[in-house]
Amino acid sequence: MSAFDHELIILGGGSGGYAAARTAREAGADVAIVDPGPLGGLCILRGCMPSKALLASSDVISHMRRAEEFGISPVETRANLGAIMDRKDRLITEFTDYRVEQLRTFPLYDGYGRFVSSEEIEVDGKRLRAKNFVIATGSTIRHVPIPGLDEVGYITSDEALELREAPDSMIVLGGGAVACELAQFYQRIGVNVALMQRSHHILSNVDEDLARPVETRLREDGMQVFTGTKLHRFRRESGRAVVDFAHEGKDQSIEAEMILQALGRRPNVDNLALEAAGVQVESQRILVDEQMRTSQPHIFAVGDVNGFDEMVHVAILQGEVAAFNATHPDRPAREMNDRLKMVVTFTDPAVATVGLCEKSCQKAGIDYRVASYPFDDHGKSLCLGELHGQIKILCEPTTGELLGASICGPEAGELIHELTAVMHFRGTVHDLVQIPHYHPTLAEIVTYPAEELVEQIDSL
Repeated sequence: MSAFDHELIILGGGSGGYAAARTAREAGADVAIVDPGPLGGLCILRGCMPSKALLASSDVISHMRRAEEFGISPVETRANLGAIMDRKDRLITEFTDYRVEQLRTFPLYDGYGRFVSSEEIEVDGKRLRAKNFVIATGSTIRHVPIPGLDEVGYITSDEALELREAPDSMIVLGGGAVACELAQFYQRIGVNVALMQRSHHILSNVDEDLARPVETRLREDGMQVFTGTKLHRFRRESGRAVVDFAHEGKDQSIEAEMILQALGRRPNVDNLALEAAGVQVESQRILVDEQMRTSQPHIFAVGDVNGFDEMVHVAILQGEVAAFNATHPDRPAREMNDRLKMVVTFTDPAVATVGLCEKSCQKAGIDYRVASYPFDDHGKSLCLGELHGQIKILCEPTTGELLGASICGPEAGELIHELTAVMHFRGTVHDLVQIPHYHPTLAEIVTYPAEELVEQIDSL
């Protein structure tokens, strides 16, 4: 009789956990999943999918308001938030049902898994032993201490994805992807939104020249955007939420019916009792190596819980790497590599990056060449009336190998994948200009900065 209940136990049934379970089962392993529910994971239930469903509705409203620009009689636009949420809920139910069906093909333990030792966990009073573990418990809302905020009250992205009645006004705290996407959604359905960001530009992880066109568009939508702010305190006045803050050297105050706290998420390591397993944690994230191993080599951590990148495709890749390494001890280990790291923010205009950006190259002391091209000089985007943003390509100075690319503009999240494919094969700007691009398409814009870089290199 085996000393273990399962060869591999996975804590968490979200995107990373399911990817690990599927990969391990394909290798012939006995796999079980521990999840307290609701089943589905952050992306499906409270992240990527519901937010994109909502943004689809606000994008329609935005296009309708531009009717006259395209020679169409203007129409009245009135958002029905309840109906928008109904549509979102139908989609999420469909996505969730499919994922739950997949999860239930594994032994599934309903409850929180808590380590008793490095080889044993407890789930709702039941002890389970395993040869290997994968921790995939995701992330939770980060609560930031700001004077008066708790007393005034606020919602988070979880509640913002469920509102059935829109407030007349909203203060959004944060300038990351979630903050900007939800702020633009609510602004476009008729809420007066003020977005407040501490950094000197929104989307602070991307180059400034990629973020500024988004700021411009948000302001065109009617949103107040405050960057470089310092929050002093929150208070209530006549039943309204008021924030006192400093902006451009002046103390100011604004009020709103509702506050959306969108200051990020943190790894969900609560109640895992990681100390009992000897798993090292730093700044609330589980430390892992390139093989996704923790300080205990048979315990792996994937997805948001290790704090690397809060992106579904990264969690999936990490889950696959961890499961392979757990089930193939006699084969060379697989490792994660962030050379092709992609990030997409689904604002209008969208922002997408792959690989290195100028900011990261400069920080790491990496030499590069760069060229860019604006969408307001590109034929297809002019036809579409999509004039914000640009594409920017970085390459190695002498060989022309692509180091990274950034796009702010229409369908940026789709366009970035061609550049990712070229980078996957370690292609060069010379390769990129040789790839046929149909005219007129948005995709052909990638050839213009590539051609400029080829000219720079060939002139050496």
